[in-house]
Amino acid sequence: MLNYPQNKYRPFEFLDFPERTWPSQKITHAPIWCSTDLRDGNQALANPMDHARKLKFFELLVECGFKEIEVAFPAASDTDFNFVRYLIEQNKIPADVCIQVMTQARSDLIERTFEALHGAKQAIVHVYNATAEVFRRVVFQKSKQEVIDLAVASTQQIKALCMQHPETKWTYQYSPETFCFTEIEFALEICEAVAAVWQPSIDCPMIINLPTTVEVSTPNIFADQIEYFCQHFSYRDQVCISIHPHNDRGTGVATAELALMAGADRVEGCLFGNGERTGNLDLVNIALNMYTQGVHPNLDFSDIKAIAEIVKECNELPIHPRHPYVGELVFTAFSGSHQDAIKKGFKARESQSHAYWEVPYLPIDPADLGCNYEAVIRVNSQSGKSGAAWVLQQNHGIDLPKNLQKDFSQVVQHQSDSSKRELSHAEIWQLFCQSYGVTEKDRRFKLSNYQSHKNQEVFEVKISLQSQNEVMHLTGRGNGLLSASVQALNSNWPYKISIAEYFEHTLGKQSSSRSISYICCVDDQGNHDWGVAIDTDIATASIQALINAFAGVNQQNLCLTA
Repeated sequence: MLNYPQNKYRPFEFLDFPERTWPSQKITHAPIWCSTDLRDGNQALANPMDHARKLKFFELLVECGFKEIEVAFPAASDTDFNFVRYLIEQNKIPADVCIQVMTQARSDLIERTFEALHGAKQAIVHVYNATAEVFRRVVFQKSKQEVIDLAVASTQQIKALCMQHPETKWTYQYSPETFCFTEIEFALEICEAVAAVWQPSIDCPMIINLPTTVEVSTPNIFADQIEYFCQHFSYRDQVCISIHPHNDRGTGVATAELALMAGADRVEGCLFGNGERTGNLDLVNIALNMYTQGVHPNLDFSDIKAIAEIVKECNELPIHPRHPYVGELVFTAFSGSHQDAIKKGFKARESQSHAYWEVPYLPIDPADLGCNYEAVIRVNSQSGKSGAAWVLQQNHGIDLPKNLQKDFSQVVQHQSDSSKRELSHAEIWQLFCQSYGVTEKDRRFKLSNYQSHKNQEVFEVKISLQSQNEVMHLTGRGNGLLSASVQALNSNWPYKISIAEYFEHTLGKQSSSRSISYICCVDDQGNHDWGVAIDTDIATASIQALINAFAGVNQQNLCLTA
Protein backbone atom coordinates (compact mmCIF):
# COMPACT_ATOMS: atom_id res chain seq x y z
CA MET A 1 0.00 0.00 0.00
CA LEU A 2 1.11 3.57 -0.69
CA ASN A 3 2.22 5.86 2.09
CA TYR A 4 0.46 8.73 0.36
CA PRO A 5 -2.67 7.31 -1.28
CA GLN A 6 -3.93 10.84 -1.92
CA ASN A 7 -1.38 11.08 -4.71
CA LYS A 8 -3.16 8.26 -6.57
CA TYR A 9 -6.77 8.29 -5.38
CA ARG A 10 -9.04 11.31 -5.39
CA PRO A 11 -11.89 11.58 -2.89
CA PHE A 12 -15.33 11.57 -4.47
CA GLU A 13 -16.78 15.04 -4.77
CA PHE A 14 -19.87 15.33 -2.65
CA LEU A 15 -23.00 17.03 -3.89
CA ASP A 16 -23.61 20.48 -2.43
CA PHE A 17 -27.19 19.90 -1.35
CA PRO A 18 -28.12 21.57 1.95
CA GLU A 19 -31.84 21.17 1.10
CA ARG A 20 -31.67 17.45 1.77
CA THR A 21 -34.49 16.03 3.89
CA TRP A 22 -33.74 12.30 3.81
CA PRO A 23 -31.89 12.15 7.18
CA SER A 24 -35.18 12.76 8.98
CA GLN A 25 -37.18 10.24 6.91
CA LYS A 26 -38.10 6.69 7.91
CA ILE A 27 -38.72 3.55 5.89
CA THR A 28 -42.39 2.84 6.59
CA HIS A 29 -43.35 0.51 3.73
CA ALA A 30 -41.75 -1.99 1.40
CA PRO A 31 -40.48 -0.82 -1.99
CA ILE A 32 -41.17 -2.54 -5.29
CA TRP A 33 -38.67 -5.39 -5.44
CA CYS A 34 -37.00 -6.66 -8.59
CA SER A 35 -34.72 -9.67 -8.46
CA THR A 36 -31.85 -9.57 -10.96
CA ASP A 37 -30.48 -12.99 -9.96
CA LEU A 38 -31.22 -14.54 -13.34
CA ARG A 39 -29.52 -11.77 -15.31
CA ASP A 40 -27.06 -9.66 -13.32
CA GLY A 41 -26.38 -12.43 -10.83
CA ASN A 42 -26.12 -15.02 -13.59
CA GLN A 43 -23.57 -13.06 -15.64
CA ALA A 44 -21.31 -12.94 -12.56
CA LEU A 45 -21.10 -16.73 -12.24
CA ALA A 46 -18.06 -18.72 -13.33
CA ASN A 47 -20.53 -21.27 -14.69
CA PRO A 48 -23.66 -19.40 -15.83
CA MET A 49 -26.92 -21.18 -15.08
CA ASP A 50 -28.27 -23.64 -17.61
CA HIS A 51 -31.99 -23.88 -18.38
CA ALA A 52 -32.80 -26.22 -15.48
CA ARG A 53 -31.02 -24.08 -12.87
CA LYS A 54 -32.58 -20.89 -14.19
CA LEU A 55 -36.06 -22.41 -14.06
CA LYS A 56 -35.54 -23.68 -10.52
CA PHE A 57 -34.34 -20.23 -9.44
CA PHE A 58 -37.24 -18.51 -11.21
CA GLU A 59 -39.75 -20.73 -9.41
CA LEU A 60 -38.03 -19.95 -6.09
CA LEU A 61 -38.29 -16.20 -6.71
CA VAL A 62 -41.99 -16.53 -7.49
CA GLU A 63 -42.49 -18.55 -4.32
CA CYS A 64 -40.69 -15.86 -2.28
CA GLY A 65 -43.16 -13.29 -3.57
CA PHE A 66 -41.22 -11.32 -6.19
CA LYS A 67 -43.56 -9.62 -8.67
CA GLU A 68 -40.82 -8.28 -10.95
CA ILE A 69 -38.01 -10.60 -12.04
CA GLU A 70 -35.26 -9.79 -14.50
CA VAL A 71 -34.98 -13.14 -16.22
CA ALA A 72 -32.39 -12.70 -18.96
CA PHE A 73 -30.27 -10.74 -21.39
CA PRO A 74 -31.96 -12.51 -24.32
CA ALA A 75 -29.72 -11.02 -27.01
CA ALA A 76 -26.59 -12.17 -25.19
CA SER A 77 -26.92 -15.94 -25.65
CA ASP A 78 -29.18 -18.67 -26.99
CA THR A 79 -29.59 -20.00 -23.44
CA ASP A 80 -31.05 -16.69 -22.28
CA PHE A 81 -33.18 -16.24 -25.41
CA ASN A 82 -34.58 -19.76 -25.22
CA PHE A 83 -35.29 -19.42 -21.50
CA VAL A 84 -37.48 -16.37 -22.09
CA ARG A 85 -39.29 -18.17 -24.89
CA TYR A 86 -39.85 -21.21 -22.63
CA LEU A 87 -41.37 -19.09 -19.83
CA ILE A 88 -43.78 -17.46 -22.27
CA GLU A 89 -44.69 -20.46 -24.43
CA GLN A 90 -45.12 -22.84 -21.50
CA ASN A 91 -47.16 -20.28 -19.53
CA LYS A 92 -44.74 -20.40 -16.59
CA ILE A 93 -45.19 -16.74 -15.63
CA PRO A 94 -47.94 -16.15 -13.03
CA ALA A 95 -50.47 -13.48 -13.94
CA ASP A 96 -49.26 -11.16 -11.17
CA VAL A 97 -45.56 -11.48 -12.10
CA CYS A 98 -43.87 -9.26 -14.67
CA ILE A 99 -40.66 -10.45 -16.29
CA GLN A 100 -37.91 -7.99 -17.11
CA VAL A 101 -35.24 -8.34 -19.80
CA MET A 102 -32.16 -6.24 -20.41
CA THR A 103 -30.52 -4.98 -23.57
CA GLN A 104 -27.79 -2.56 -24.48
CA ALA A 105 -28.71 0.53 -26.47
CA ARG A 106 -27.99 -1.17 -29.80
CA SER A 107 -30.56 -1.55 -32.58
CA ASP A 108 -29.83 -5.18 -33.42
CA LEU A 109 -29.88 -6.25 -29.76
CA ILE A 110 -33.17 -4.43 -29.19
CA GLU A 111 -34.74 -6.24 -32.15
CA ARG A 112 -33.57 -9.59 -30.82
CA THR A 113 -34.91 -8.74 -27.36
CA PHE A 114 -38.41 -8.11 -28.71
CA GLU A 115 -38.29 -11.40 -30.61
CA ALA A 116 -37.74 -13.15 -27.28
CA LEU A 117 -40.70 -11.33 -25.70
CA HIS A 118 -43.26 -12.12 -28.41
CA GLY A 119 -46.51 -13.24 -26.81
CA ALA A 120 -45.72 -12.08 -23.27
CA LYS A 121 -48.71 -10.77 -21.33
CA GLN A 122 -46.58 -8.10 -19.68
CA ALA A 123 -42.89 -7.24 -19.70
CA ILE A 124 -40.34 -4.64 -18.67
CA VAL A 125 -37.76 -3.76 -21.34
CA HIS A 126 -34.62 -2.50 -19.61
CA VAL A 127 -32.14 -0.56 -21.73
CA TYR A 128 -28.95 1.12 -20.58
CA ASN A 129 -26.01 3.06 -21.93
CA ALA A 130 -22.88 4.43 -20.27
CA THR A 131 -23.24 8.01 -19.08
CA ALA A 132 -20.41 8.48 -16.55
CA GLU A 133 -17.59 10.83 -17.58
CA VAL A 134 -14.87 8.21 -17.26
CA PHE A 135 -16.84 5.83 -19.51
CA ARG A 136 -17.56 8.54 -22.05
CA ARG A 137 -13.91 9.57 -22.18
CA VAL A 138 -11.97 6.35 -21.63
CA VAL A 139 -14.19 3.54 -22.91
CA PHE A 140 -16.38 4.96 -25.69
CA GLN A 141 -14.81 8.32 -26.63
CA LYS A 142 -18.28 9.86 -26.92
CA SER A 143 -19.46 13.38 -26.24
CA LYS A 144 -22.40 14.10 -23.96
CA GLN A 145 -24.61 14.79 -26.95
CA GLU A 146 -23.63 11.55 -28.64
CA VAL A 147 -24.52 9.65 -25.47
CA ILE A 148 -27.90 11.42 -25.29
CA ASP A 149 -28.56 10.72 -28.98
CA LEU A 150 -27.90 7.01 -28.45
CA ALA A 151 -30.32 6.85 -25.50
CA VAL A 152 -33.00 8.77 -27.38
CA ALA A 153 -32.69 6.64 -30.52
CA SER A 154 -32.96 3.44 -28.50
CA THR A 155 -36.01 4.75 -26.68
CA GLN A 156 -37.66 5.69 -29.98
CA GLN A 157 -37.00 2.21 -31.37
CA ILE A 158 -38.36 0.50 -28.25
CA LYS A 159 -41.47 2.69 -28.21
CA ALA A 160 -42.16 1.87 -31.87
CA LEU A 161 -41.76 -1.87 -31.24
CA CYS A 162 -44.05 -1.70 -28.23
CA MET A 163 -46.73 0.02 -30.30
CA GLN A 164 -46.47 -2.79 -32.87
CA HIS A 165 -47.39 -5.32 -30.17
CA PRO A 166 -50.28 -3.82 -28.16
CA GLU A 167 -51.26 -7.30 -26.91
CA THR A 168 -48.44 -6.98 -24.37
CA LYS A 169 -48.53 -4.55 -21.46
CA TRP A 170 -45.16 -2.85 -21.80
CA THR A 171 -43.07 -0.99 -19.23
CA TYR A 172 -39.94 0.82 -20.28
CA GLN A 173 -36.93 1.04 -17.96
CA TYR A 174 -33.95 3.24 -18.65
CA SER A 175 -30.63 3.18 -16.75
CA PRO A 176 -27.98 5.89 -17.04
CA GLU A 177 -24.98 3.71 -16.31
CA THR A 178 -23.38 4.35 -13.95
CA PHE A 179 -25.52 7.01 -12.30
CA CYS A 180 -23.56 7.31 -9.06
CA PHE A 181 -20.54 8.87 -10.77
CA THR A 182 -22.30 10.56 -13.64
CA GLU A 183 -22.47 14.33 -13.22
CA ILE A 184 -25.86 14.90 -11.61
CA GLU A 185 -26.97 17.58 -14.09
CA PHE A 186 -26.03 15.37 -17.04
CA ALA A 187 -27.89 12.43 -15.49
CA LEU A 188 -30.96 14.65 -15.29
CA GLU A 189 -30.48 15.88 -18.83
CA ILE A 190 -30.28 12.47 -20.43
CA CYS A 191 -33.19 11.07 -18.39
CA GLU A 192 -35.30 14.12 -19.33
CA ALA A 193 -34.51 13.47 -23.00
CA VAL A 194 -35.50 9.81 -22.73
CA ALA A 195 -38.70 10.60 -20.82
CA ALA A 196 -39.63 13.24 -23.41
CA VAL A 197 -39.64 10.50 -26.05
CA TRP A 198 -41.49 7.94 -23.96
CA GLN A 199 -43.99 10.41 -22.47
CA PRO A 200 -44.64 8.37 -19.29
CA SER A 201 -48.11 8.18 -17.82
CA ILE A 202 -50.27 5.68 -15.98
CA ASP A 203 -51.12 4.05 -19.29
CA CYS A 204 -47.55 4.31 -20.58
CA PRO A 205 -45.41 3.76 -17.49
CA MET A 206 -41.68 4.17 -17.18
CA ILE A 207 -38.96 3.22 -14.71
CA ILE A 208 -35.88 5.38 -14.27
CA ASN A 209 -33.28 3.06 -12.79
CA LEU A 210 -30.34 4.81 -11.11
CA PRO A 211 -27.57 2.26 -10.68
CA THR A 212 -24.64 2.29 -8.31
CA THR A 213 -22.87 0.00 -10.76
CA VAL A 214 -19.62 0.59 -8.90
CA GLU A 215 -19.69 2.09 -5.41
CA VAL A 216 -17.50 5.19 -5.31
CA SER A 217 -18.80 7.14 -2.33
CA THR A 218 -20.35 6.82 1.08
CA PRO A 219 -24.08 5.99 1.17
CA ASN A 220 -25.08 9.47 2.32
CA ILE A 221 -23.72 10.98 -0.90
CA PHE A 222 -25.78 8.55 -2.99
CA ALA A 223 -28.85 9.48 -0.93
CA ASP A 224 -28.18 13.14 -1.74
CA GLN A 225 -27.95 12.25 -5.43
CA ILE A 226 -31.27 10.39 -5.32
CA GLU A 227 -33.13 13.14 -3.48
CA TYR A 228 -31.67 15.82 -5.74
CA PHE A 229 -32.71 13.83 -8.82
CA CYS A 230 -36.23 13.30 -7.47
CA GLN A 231 -36.64 17.00 -6.69
CA HIS A 232 -35.41 18.21 -10.09
CA PHE A 233 -36.75 15.57 -12.52
CA SER A 234 -39.75 17.09 -14.30
CA TYR A 235 -41.50 13.74 -14.83
CA ARG A 236 -41.12 12.63 -11.21
CA ASP A 237 -44.82 11.94 -10.66
CA GLN A 238 -45.07 9.88 -13.84
CA VAL A 239 -42.11 7.56 -13.25
CA CYS A 240 -40.93 4.96 -10.79
CA ILE A 241 -37.48 5.76 -9.41
CA SER A 242 -35.49 2.54 -9.07
CA ILE A 243 -32.04 1.90 -7.61
CA HIS A 244 -29.55 -0.83 -8.40
CA PRO A 245 -26.74 -0.77 -5.79
CA HIS A 246 -23.58 -2.84 -5.95
CA ASN A 247 -21.36 -3.56 -2.97
CA ASP A 248 -17.81 -2.52 -3.91
CA ARG A 249 -17.34 -0.55 -0.68
CA GLY A 250 -19.28 -3.09 1.37
CA THR A 251 -22.13 -0.62 1.90
CA GLY A 252 -24.69 -1.81 -0.65
CA VAL A 253 -27.41 -2.35 1.94
CA ALA A 254 -26.82 1.04 3.58
CA THR A 255 -26.80 2.69 0.15
CA ALA A 256 -30.20 1.18 -0.65
CA GLU A 257 -31.73 2.01 2.74
CA LEU A 258 -30.67 5.65 2.56
CA ALA A 259 -31.82 5.87 -1.07
CA LEU A 260 -35.29 4.68 -0.02
CA MET A 261 -35.32 7.38 2.64
CA ALA A 262 -34.33 9.83 -0.12
CA GLY A 263 -37.33 8.97 -2.29
CA ALA A 264 -36.57 5.83 -4.32
CA ASP A 265 -39.60 3.61 -5.05
CA ARG A 266 -38.01 0.40 -6.28
CA VAL A 267 -34.99 -1.76 -5.51
CA GLU A 268 -33.07 -4.19 -7.70
CA GLY A 269 -30.67 -6.78 -6.32
CA CYS A 270 -29.93 -10.46 -5.78
CA LEU A 271 -30.66 -12.99 -3.06
CA PHE A 272 -27.75 -13.07 -0.62
CA GLY A 273 -25.89 -10.47 -2.68
CA ASN A 274 -24.52 -12.45 -5.61
CA GLY A 275 -23.15 -10.30 -8.43
CA GLU A 276 -19.99 -9.12 -10.10
CA ARG A 277 -16.93 -8.21 -8.00
CA THR A 278 -18.18 -7.87 -4.41
CA GLY A 279 -21.75 -8.46 -5.50
CA ASN A 280 -25.10 -6.74 -5.84
CA LEU A 281 -27.33 -5.47 -3.10
CA ASP A 282 -28.44 -8.37 -0.88
CA LEU A 283 -32.24 -8.32 -1.14
CA VAL A 284 -32.69 -10.74 1.75
CA ASN A 285 -30.58 -8.56 4.00
CA ILE A 286 -32.40 -5.30 3.30
CA ALA A 287 -35.84 -6.96 3.38
CA LEU A 288 -35.21 -8.56 6.77
CA ASN A 289 -33.71 -5.34 8.09
CA MET A 290 -37.12 -3.81 7.39
CA TYR A 291 -38.86 -6.76 9.00
CA THR A 292 -36.91 -6.27 12.24
CA GLN A 293 -38.19 -2.67 12.30
CA GLY A 294 -41.79 -3.81 12.08
CA VAL A 295 -42.16 -3.21 8.32
CA HIS A 296 -43.32 -6.26 6.38
CA PRO A 297 -41.21 -6.52 3.20
CA ASN A 298 -43.96 -8.35 1.27
CA LEU A 299 -41.47 -11.13 0.61
CA ASP A 300 -41.54 -14.53 2.27
CA PHE A 301 -38.31 -15.84 3.79
CA SER A 302 -39.99 -18.08 6.37
CA ASP A 303 -37.81 -21.06 5.39
CA ILE A 304 -34.55 -19.28 4.81
CA LYS A 305 -32.37 -22.39 4.98
CA ALA A 306 -34.30 -24.08 2.17
CA ILE A 307 -34.05 -20.89 0.10
CA ALA A 308 -30.31 -20.76 0.71
CA GLU A 309 -29.85 -24.36 -0.41
CA ILE A 310 -31.57 -23.68 -3.74
CA VAL A 311 -29.57 -20.48 -4.27
CA LYS A 312 -26.30 -22.29 -3.53
CA GLU A 313 -27.24 -25.09 -5.90
CA CYS A 314 -28.19 -22.74 -8.74
CA ASN A 315 -25.28 -20.33 -8.30
CA GLU A 316 -22.76 -23.03 -7.42
CA LEU A 317 -21.44 -20.63 -4.78
CA PRO A 318 -21.21 -21.01 -1.00
CA ILE A 319 -22.79 -18.66 1.52
CA HIS A 320 -20.48 -17.36 4.23
CA PRO A 321 -21.26 -18.82 7.68
CA ARG A 322 -21.60 -15.29 9.07
CA HIS A 323 -23.70 -13.91 6.21
CA PRO A 324 -26.54 -11.81 7.74
CA TYR A 325 -29.70 -13.75 8.60
CA VAL A 326 -28.79 -16.94 6.71
CA GLY A 327 -25.22 -17.95 7.60
CA GLU A 328 -24.73 -21.06 9.68
CA LEU A 329 -23.35 -19.04 12.62
CA VAL A 330 -25.41 -15.83 12.52
CA PHE A 331 -27.67 -16.88 15.39
CA THR A 332 -24.86 -18.55 17.32
CA ALA A 333 -23.10 -17.29 20.45
CA PHE A 334 -19.90 -18.91 21.73
CA SER A 335 -18.92 -16.14 24.13
CA GLY A 336 -19.96 -16.62 27.74
CA SER A 337 -21.29 -13.08 28.26
CA HIS A 338 -23.33 -13.27 25.05
CA GLN A 339 -24.75 -16.64 26.04
CA ASP A 340 -25.74 -15.38 29.45
CA ALA A 341 -27.55 -12.38 27.97
CA ILE A 342 -29.39 -14.52 25.40
CA LYS A 343 -30.42 -17.07 28.02
CA LYS A 344 -31.78 -14.33 30.27
CA GLY A 345 -33.56 -12.74 27.32
CA PHE A 346 -35.43 -15.95 26.54
CA LYS A 347 -36.25 -16.38 30.22
CA ALA A 348 -37.65 -12.85 30.42
CA ARG A 349 -39.97 -13.54 27.49
CA GLU A 350 -41.86 -16.04 29.63
CA SER A 351 -43.17 -13.26 31.88
CA GLN A 352 -42.94 -10.05 29.84
CA SER A 353 -46.16 -8.05 29.51
CA HIS A 354 -45.78 -7.25 25.79
CA ALA A 355 -45.18 -9.22 22.60
CA TYR A 356 -42.12 -7.34 21.34
CA TRP A 357 -38.92 -9.25 20.65
CA GLU A 358 -36.25 -8.24 23.17
CA VAL A 359 -33.60 -10.95 23.23
CA PRO A 360 -30.09 -9.47 23.47
CA TYR A 361 -27.74 -10.24 20.56
CA LEU A 362 -30.60 -11.60 18.43
CA PRO A 363 -32.11 -8.82 16.28
CA ILE A 364 -34.66 -11.26 14.85
CA ASP A 365 -36.39 -14.35 16.19
CA PRO A 366 -34.77 -17.29 14.35
CA ALA A 367 -38.15 -19.04 14.41
CA ASP A 368 -39.55 -16.39 12.06
CA LEU A 369 -37.09 -17.64 9.44
CA GLY A 370 -37.86 -21.30 10.04
CA CYS A 371 -34.76 -21.81 12.21
CA ASN A 372 -34.85 -23.56 15.57
CA TYR A 373 -33.03 -22.45 18.70
CA GLU A 374 -30.60 -25.36 18.71
CA ALA A 375 -27.76 -23.35 17.19
CA VAL A 376 -28.36 -20.13 19.15
CA ILE A 377 -25.84 -21.15 21.80
CA ARG A 378 -22.99 -23.50 21.01
CA VAL A 379 -20.39 -24.53 23.52
CA ASN A 380 -16.61 -24.43 23.35
CA SER A 381 -13.78 -23.31 25.61
CA GLN A 382 -14.92 -19.65 25.34
CA SER A 383 -18.36 -20.41 26.71
CA GLY A 384 -19.46 -19.37 30.17
CA LYS A 385 -21.85 -20.85 32.67
CA SER A 386 -24.92 -20.11 30.58
CA GLY A 387 -23.82 -21.99 27.47
CA ALA A 388 -24.12 -25.57 28.65
CA ALA A 389 -27.08 -24.59 30.86
CA TRP A 390 -28.94 -23.34 27.77
CA VAL A 391 -28.27 -26.58 25.90
CA LEU A 392 -29.66 -28.64 28.77
CA GLN A 393 -32.65 -26.36 29.15
CA GLN A 394 -33.54 -26.34 25.45
CA ASN A 395 -33.02 -30.05 24.84
CA HIS A 396 -34.00 -31.63 28.16
CA GLY A 397 -36.07 -29.04 30.06
CA ILE A 398 -33.43 -28.86 32.79
CA ASP A 399 -33.17 -25.53 34.63
CA LEU A 400 -29.80 -25.65 36.41
CA PRO A 401 -29.36 -23.70 39.66
CA LYS A 402 -26.94 -20.79 39.34
CA ASN A 403 -24.07 -22.41 41.26
CA LEU A 404 -24.52 -25.70 39.43
CA GLN A 405 -24.32 -23.79 36.14
CA LYS A 406 -20.95 -22.46 37.26
CA ASP A 407 -19.76 -25.86 38.44
CA PHE A 408 -20.78 -27.64 35.24
CA SER A 409 -19.34 -24.89 33.02
CA GLN A 410 -15.92 -25.64 34.48
CA VAL A 411 -16.35 -29.32 33.62
CA VAL A 412 -17.41 -28.43 30.09
CA GLN A 413 -14.61 -25.92 29.62
CA HIS A 414 -12.01 -28.46 30.75
CA GLN A 415 -13.37 -31.01 28.30
CA SER A 416 -13.51 -28.51 25.44
CA ASP A 417 -9.99 -27.27 26.19
CA SER A 418 -8.69 -30.83 26.26
CA SER A 419 -10.37 -31.81 22.99
CA LYS A 420 -9.66 -28.38 21.41
CA ARG A 421 -13.08 -28.24 19.77
CA GLU A 422 -16.73 -27.40 20.20
CA LEU A 423 -18.84 -29.91 22.12
CA SER A 424 -22.02 -31.27 20.59
CA HIS A 425 -25.34 -31.29 22.45
CA ALA A 426 -25.07 -35.05 22.87
CA GLU A 427 -21.58 -34.73 24.36
CA ILE A 428 -22.75 -32.06 26.80
CA TRP A 429 -25.61 -34.27 27.96
CA GLN A 430 -23.29 -37.25 28.37
CA LEU A 431 -20.81 -35.13 30.34
CA PHE A 432 -23.62 -33.82 32.57
CA CYS A 433 -24.84 -37.33 33.33
CA GLN A 434 -21.34 -38.63 34.05
CA SER A 435 -20.46 -35.69 36.30
CA TYR A 436 -23.56 -35.78 38.50
CA GLY A 437 -24.86 -39.34 38.30
CA VAL A 438 -28.00 -38.41 36.40
CA THR A 439 -28.56 -41.82 34.82
CA GLU A 440 -28.22 -45.21 36.45
CA LYS A 441 -25.12 -46.25 34.51
CA ASP A 442 -23.28 -43.14 35.73
CA ARG A 443 -23.85 -43.78 39.46
CA ARG A 444 -21.39 -45.25 41.90
CA PHE A 445 -24.23 -46.00 44.29
CA LYS A 446 -27.76 -46.81 43.20
CA LEU A 447 -30.76 -46.36 45.45
CA SER A 448 -32.43 -49.78 45.36
CA ASN A 449 -35.32 -48.70 47.55
CA TYR A 450 -36.18 -46.73 50.64
CA GLN A 451 -38.79 -46.73 53.37
CA SER A 452 -39.71 -43.82 55.62
CA HIS A 453 -42.13 -43.04 58.37
CA LYS A 454 -42.71 -40.19 60.77
CA ASN A 455 -42.82 -40.75 64.52
CA GLN A 456 -44.07 -37.54 66.12
CA GLU A 457 -41.61 -34.91 64.79
CA VAL A 458 -38.89 -37.37 63.74
CA PHE A 459 -38.49 -38.99 60.32
CA GLU A 460 -36.88 -42.38 60.10
CA VAL A 461 -35.62 -43.65 56.76
CA LYS A 462 -34.25 -47.03 55.73
CA ILE A 463 -32.15 -46.94 52.57
CA SER A 464 -30.83 -49.81 50.47
CA LEU A 465 -27.76 -48.94 48.39
CA GLN A 466 -26.28 -51.06 45.66
CA SER A 467 -22.80 -50.88 44.20
CA GLN A 468 -22.09 -53.48 41.53
CA ASN A 469 -23.25 -56.74 43.20
CA GLU A 470 -23.06 -55.53 46.81
CA VAL A 471 -25.95 -54.13 48.83
CA MET A 472 -25.81 -52.06 52.00
CA HIS A 473 -28.71 -51.15 54.29
CA LEU A 474 -28.60 -47.80 56.09
CA THR A 475 -30.87 -46.23 58.70
CA GLY A 476 -31.09 -42.60 59.71
CA ARG A 477 -33.26 -40.12 61.58
CA GLY A 478 -33.93 -36.42 61.18
CA ASN A 479 -36.58 -33.74 61.03
CA GLY A 480 -37.27 -34.47 57.38
CA LEU A 481 -36.68 -37.08 54.69
CA LEU A 482 -33.42 -35.55 53.44
CA SER A 483 -32.00 -34.77 56.88
CA ALA A 484 -32.70 -38.38 57.89
CA SER A 485 -30.98 -39.59 54.72
CA VAL A 486 -27.94 -37.39 55.50
CA GLN A 487 -27.75 -38.89 58.99
CA ALA A 488 -27.95 -42.39 57.53
CA LEU A 489 -24.97 -41.71 55.25
CA ASN A 490 -22.95 -39.92 57.95
CA SER A 491 -23.55 -42.78 60.42
CA ASN A 492 -21.94 -45.33 58.13
CA TRP A 493 -18.88 -43.43 56.88
CA PRO A 494 -16.35 -41.29 58.71
CA TYR A 495 -16.64 -38.53 56.10
CA LYS A 496 -19.44 -36.23 57.23
CA ILE A 497 -21.46 -34.08 54.85
CA SER A 498 -24.30 -31.58 55.01
CA ILE A 499 -26.65 -30.20 52.38
CA ALA A 500 -25.55 -26.78 51.13
CA GLU A 501 -28.16 -26.29 48.37
CA TYR A 502 -31.29 -28.08 47.23
CA PHE A 503 -33.54 -27.45 44.21
CA GLU A 504 -36.20 -29.40 42.38
CA HIS A 505 -38.70 -28.95 39.54
CA THR A 506 -40.81 -31.00 37.20
CA LEU A 507 -39.75 -31.75 33.63
CA GLY A 508 -43.21 -31.30 32.17
CA LYS A 509 -46.72 -30.04 32.83
CA GLN A 510 -48.49 -33.38 33.11
CA SER A 511 -49.25 -35.13 36.37
CA SER A 512 -47.17 -38.04 35.09
CA SER A 513 -44.15 -35.85 34.29
CA ARG A 514 -40.84 -36.76 35.84
CA SER A 515 -39.12 -34.55 38.38
CA ILE A 516 -35.49 -33.59 38.78
CA SER A 517 -33.61 -32.91 42.00
CA TYR A 518 -30.32 -31.00 42.41
CA ILE A 519 -28.37 -31.25 45.67
CA CYS A 520 -25.02 -29.77 46.65
CA CYS A 521 -23.24 -31.44 49.59
CA VAL A 522 -20.28 -30.07 51.53
CA ASP A 523 -17.98 -31.80 54.04
CA ASP A 524 -16.25 -30.34 57.11
CA GLN A 525 -13.16 -29.57 55.00
CA GLY A 526 -15.17 -27.38 52.63
CA ASN A 527 -15.14 -29.87 49.75
CA HIS A 528 -18.38 -29.84 47.84
CA ASP A 529 -20.05 -31.55 44.92
CA TRP A 530 -23.38 -31.72 43.19
CA GLY A 531 -25.65 -34.66 42.60
CA VAL A 532 -28.58 -34.77 40.18
CA ALA A 533 -31.30 -37.38 39.73
CA ILE A 534 -34.51 -37.74 37.75
CA ASP A 535 -37.48 -39.89 38.72
CA THR A 536 -41.26 -39.98 38.54
CA ASP A 537 -41.19 -39.72 42.36
CA ILE A 538 -39.56 -36.51 43.62
CA ALA A 539 -38.62 -38.11 46.96
CA THR A 540 -36.74 -40.90 45.17
CA ALA A 541 -35.03 -38.32 42.93
CA SER A 542 -34.01 -36.27 45.97
CA ILE A 543 -32.48 -39.19 47.89
CA GLN A 544 -30.61 -40.40 44.80
CA ALA A 545 -29.32 -36.86 44.11
CA LEU A 546 -28.11 -36.70 47.73
CA ILE A 547 -26.32 -40.03 47.34
CA ASN A 548 -24.71 -38.84 44.10
CA ALA A 549 -23.49 -35.64 45.75
CA PHE A 550 -22.23 -37.56 48.81
CA ALA A 551 -20.29 -39.91 46.55
CA GLY A 552 -18.84 -36.95 44.69
CA VAL A 553 -17.58 -35.19 47.80
CA ASN A 554 -15.97 -38.37 49.08
CA GLN A 555 -15.05 -40.03 45.81
CA GLN A 556 -11.44 -40.62 46.86
CA ASN A 557 -12.38 -42.27 50.16
CA LEU A 558 -15.64 -44.13 49.82
CA CYS A 559 -16.11 -47.88 49.68
CA LEU A 560 -19.30 -49.78 50.29
CA THR A 561 -18.04 -51.74 53.28
CA ALA A 562 -16.54 -48.79 55.16
